[in-house]
Amino acid sequence: MSKIVAIVGRPNVGKSTLFNRLVGERKAIVDDESGVTRDRHYGKAEWRDRQFVLIDTGGFVSGSDDIFEDAIRTQVKIAIEEANLLLFMVDVTNGITDLDISVADLLRKSQKPVFVVVNKVDNFNREMETAEFYALGFKSQFHVSSASGSGTGELLDAVYETLNLEKEEPANALQEIAGEELLDVGIPKVAIVGRPNVGKSSLINALLNEERNIVTPIAGTTRDTINTHYKAYNQELLLIDTAGIRKKAKVKEDIEFYSVMRSIKAIEECDVCVLMIDATTGIEAQDLNLLFLAVKNSKGVLILVNKWDLVAEKNANSTTQFEKAIKEKTAPFTDYPIVFISALNKQRIFKAVEKIVAVHTNLTKRIATSKLNEFLLPLITNYPPPATKGKYIRIKYVTQLKAKSVAFAFFCNLPQYLKDPYKRFLENNIRKEYDFQGVPIKIFFRKK
Repeated sequence: MSKIVAIVGRPNVGKSTLFNRLVGERKAIVDDESGVTRDRHYGKAEWRDRQFVLIDTGGFVSGSDDIFEDAIRTQVKIAIEEANLLLFMVDVTNGITDLDISVADLLRKSQKPVFVVVNKVDNFNREMETAEFYALGFKSQFHVSSASGSGTGELLDAVYETLNLEKEEPANALQEIAGEELLDVGIPKVAIVGRPNVGKSSLINALLNEERNIVTPIAGTTRDTINTHYKAYNQELLLIDTAGIRKKAKVKEDIEFYSVMRSIKAIEECDVCVLMIDATTGIEAQDLNLLFLAVKNSKGVLILVNKWDLVAEKNANSTTQFEKAIKEKTAPFTDYPIVFISALNKQRIFKAVEKIVAVHTNLTKRIATSKLNEFLLPLITNYPPPATKGKYIRIKYVTQLKAKSVAFAFFCNLPQYLKDPYKRFLENNIRKEYDFQGVPIKIFFRKK
């Protein structure tokens, strides 16, 4: 298990900028606006061939009644409890503030090693001004510029020595990060996507049985993509909570634009895409856009209808009618599971996990060439492709391609004359014979 370092401090002192600098990529959204980071954000940092976990936290504000600042305080306290070392960030351009003193009091109570990291020290005069921060009462102090990277080497050397990272496994041998974010690429990556306020973060909290991600009634609460390791009942997944995606025309703030870009990237990089929709509103145009994006990228697909407990008028046929309405809008791709859940009441959430695992199994399924030909060639003989311009098409054999997606290649004499209706005919029969529920199938015709 790797050591954990948490970055804490008041809002807008540069915590996310330092986090991105140390993990070596732009994982956390950075903006001039205060309070951009809300949830705990985990990343992997490496120094002198050793790795440790880095936690980015939201800006700590004590005594506030704001719904987000109250939730952020809880997230910061959890990060402090998890961490082995705390980086207390302050801003040299503002000096010591009342909020800095509140954070310092909180950190002293933790009884954990604390480094005061004075940020925005990018010239000699500012370096001279860092001395006042010793008044906060912590011995170890470093001055850095998280924007340029100045001073981060000395800081990382001190982290290395304080945490005795020399005794840890070398970077290339490490397989796990703090139970939160995995290096093991064999674990399914599951992106949970949908419009704002459909219950994505609530689902993850329900599965973990803890307040992992901040949940409020306000749409747009989640901004960054948050990776969470789920391991229970012999199932292991990397759950990726994403920001709600609205129509492009409604995205006006830079922060929301960056959030949407990260959500789209999560879809492109995941194995299974879980589309959450609101049972009280049904499937809408933006939901379809997200579904088609997942299908286009050949991802496993599962639809969760959340807030099913809020639907007042239900009968024995309600779910069947709801499913039919959804699949009519997503045709021709309709072979995917739909689960009706209530994340708030934890209804059928574990059935959702079972379906996610089943879809991932289908995504990685491989059919032997001999079995494919034994099934498909007689079918093709009985129902051959229609002749085009007097040309008769003869399909000689079929094989499944070696790829991350599910794809089949049919070898024939005249591939240019095969049309989409016959392609759908072949796909439908493959789905009938083999269980590929939730998985888009690609079919290619090649000349032989």
